[in-house]
Amino acid sequence: MSLIVKICGLSTRETLDVALDSGADMVGFVFFPPSPRHIELPAMSELVEVARGRAEIVVLTVNADDQMLDQIVRQVRPDWLQLHGTESAEAVAAFRQAFGVRVMKALPIAARGDLGRIPRYAAVADRILFDARAPKEATRPGGLGAVFDWHLLENLDLAVPFMVSGGLHAGNVAEAVRVTGAGGVDVSSGVERASGIKDPEMIRAFIRAARATEELMVR
Repeated sequence: MSLIVKICGLSTRETLDVALDSGADMVGFVFFPPSPRHIELPAMSELVEVARGRAEIVVLTVNADDQMLDQIVRQVRPDWLQLHGTESAEAVAAFRQAFGVRVMKALPIAARGDLGRIPRYAAVADRILFDARAPKEATRPGGLGAVFDWHLLENLDLAVPFMVSGGLHAGNVAEAVRVTGAGGVDVSSGVERASGIKDPEMIRAFIRAARATEELMVR
């Protein structure tokens, strides 16, 4: 099974083209105004049409309501909704049923105690994304370049696929995969030269490094 590589927070045609040409499996677009990677739906829709059929399209939201998610699904037609807020397991199940779109739920990890709620979400989401827990003063829950202790996920056995994110870059992605056994990796700030500004060569380098880890996968 190949490692799934997701490049998140894309906002320009140039960097989207680089991600697609370099073989990204998933491309992510952020609809969350506090984020420096936020993109409005009309511009997002144009970029999505470039990617459609070449990579799976993911739209990231944070605690969006039903009306907003409905608008995203109707206008953008993503393959995935990435719920990156404090959405409950019940909300994840309801959104998945209401919109007929696969759902990836991001769960923040900082300590072993954070693992207790994983089964509730694994029972209702199509994929789990583990990310570093944001500090209390943060204005957004992810894309902060923070790394969590990957050893917390060692020997994790889930009924659904999972990915890791949080502070990944070309230099550490192999270790993240080796330790966690994750089936996918997700990067945003680790391929940026400044906050919200993707760097084409960093995207290429990350995807090359991720592909080189595939023999390490254990699931």
